[in-house]
Amino acid sequence: MSVNSTRHKKYNSCLTLGISYLSENELVNSDIRSVGKNVRVAETCTVNGLENVSIGNNVIIDGNVILSCPIGSVTIGDYVHIGSGCYLDGEGTITLDDFSGLAPGVRIFSGTDDYTGEYLTNTTIPDEFLGVEFATVYIGRHVIIGSGAVVLPGCNIGEGSSVGALSLVTKPLDSWGVFCGIPAKRLKTRSKKLLELERQLLSRPAKYS
Repeated sequence: MSVNSTRHKKYNSCLTLGISYLSENELVNSDIRSVGKNVRVAETCTVNGLENVSIGNNVIIDGNVILSCPIGSVTIGDYVHIGSGCYLDGEGTITLDDFSGLAPGVRIFSGTDDYTGEYLTNTTIPDEFLGVEFATVYIGRHVIIGSGAVVLPGCNIGEGSSVGALSLVTKPLDSWGVFCGIPAKRLKTRSKKLLELERQLLSRPAKYS
């Protein structure tokens, strides 16, 4: 048998499995603070502090997402998608407002160690030796954040703005802008046409599975 035919046979024997999601009953009967209708959360998600998580209607959270909020909270609005591999550190509280979305691999931090050398760092150290600071992060309505972008504590993103892939958000961003870079800078104004599409969508009768 030739090398090429061996590879062909090997690839044909591979199996790709779909993502498994928790059932509505599993979510409702969990310790989650609140959960809406038509919510899909992948079984491979990790949540630390489930009692501090609130999820609205029509939400999809893909595989290998980590929500960490043993203190603080993570609040997710309606029509929100969180792509695979995202990490949300909600110890200082994170809010994702309606129609917002995170592409795969986005990192949002609402808490940080002190990097100046004045304190010890990392979670193995007792609190009295740490200089951890927390700051709320609010992701506005219709905000979309590209793959691999990082949002630092206290960096709210205004309604309708978009953040390009691999960007680093180091300060609050204004509404209705297109931002990109390290650090993220405003490139131009984002269209508001999507607001009319929102009105059309919400005018339809709600359908919950």
